[in-house]
Amino acid sequence: MRGMQGIAAAAGRSAAATWRSVRRAVREPGRERDVLAQAVKGAFAACVAWAVAGWWLNAPMAFMAPWVAIVLVESTVYRSVRHGLQQLAAIAVGTAVATGCGMALGSSMAAMVLVLPAVMLLGQWKRLGSQGIFAGTAALFVLTTGPVTVAASASRLAEAGFGALVGIAVNALIRPPVYLRDTRAALQDAAQGAQELLREIARRLPQGQPDADTAADWHDAALRVQRLVDQARSAADWHRESLSANPRRRGGAVPQAGEDYDDAVTALDYIALHITDVTRTMLEASTSARRPTWLSPDTAALYARFVDSTARAVRLYARDRLTPGAAGREADGERGAAAQELAARLRELRQQLAGAPPYDPDALATFGSLLSQAHRLTDRLTRS
Repeated sequence: MRGMQGIAAAAGRSAAATWRSVRRAVREPGRERDVLAQAVKGAFAACVAWAVAGWWLNAPMAFMAPWVAIVLVESTVYRSVRHGLQQLAAIAVGTAVATGCGMALGSSMAAMVLVLPAVMLLGQWKRLGSQGIFAGTAALFVLTTGPVTVAASASRLAEAGFGALVGIAVNALIRPPVYLRDTRAALQDAAQGAQELLREIARRLPQGQPDADTAADWHDAALRVQRLVDQARSAADWHRESLSANPRRRGGAVPQAGEDYDDAVTALDYIALHITDVTRTMLEASTSARRPTWLSPDTAALYARFVDSTARAVRLYARDRLTPGAAGREADGERGAAAQELAARLRELRQQLAGAPPYDPDALATFGSLLSQAHRLTDRLTRS
């Protein structure tokens, strides 16, 4: 009974999430609308291919056209073209081998035993990429859908070629997909995650040296920020690929990420790396058998101010790089002031280390490591 209730509750949550995604797709631009648009385009491409090949021309192998068309409405125009060529090559290989063996042996079953292993191996050829599987499916179509003849195979290839043209044309001419919005959102998420973690550290440090659980939570949060940066890099790569062979790019209808986004990915990756190093150092100190007391009240206050200044610098950096137009330009002066403040906090930390007592080597090693990381982070943010 409980199992059924759990399944019903999960189904309800899934339905609610789906409904929210549909509403977002209808109401505002975003990832949900992009997915919906690609789904509608795929269905439209299949309908067009079938209307021409099956209904109007009454082609003998008309099913090949919508089948190829629907799978070539890809996530980018570049992939549609590339995968279209690879798929046609795979279909041609599978069709030719199956036709030759089928006609030579006179038995579809015997031909299948010989052909399928061969075309499946050919499908692993790296030049065919992920489309190599179509060599095997094309061979199956030849051997299982009627008499094996040269005319039937030629018709299959012609209709597959027509379907590929339809799929590529629909993807390229009707709302070609771009991913700048995904890139910006991923970068903003990464910057927001870094800011929130830094503010939490700055708020908590004056209360005393963090315990093992707190340090572990901070380190986990830092690793999440690193994953967000990785997602941002992937989204930027998708955006660059989506501009290849995209007609909207030539018309100026698509904004390009440019160097600002590339710089932002590099800078946030650097920031996330050093936040991870900082939290790892704190975690190691908190779980050490000796647990060195590296965080005196004075040090805690100084380091908390430094971390808070770092959070402000990250916020202004993200605003400058990721906000189009005047809002980004207005941040220039604030970023300069934030960079000077960060450098001043670093000098205070260095002076604190110089005046630290020499009798606790472990505490000095921990604080020295944090200071070194602070120096590198300051250098990166003041140069950005």
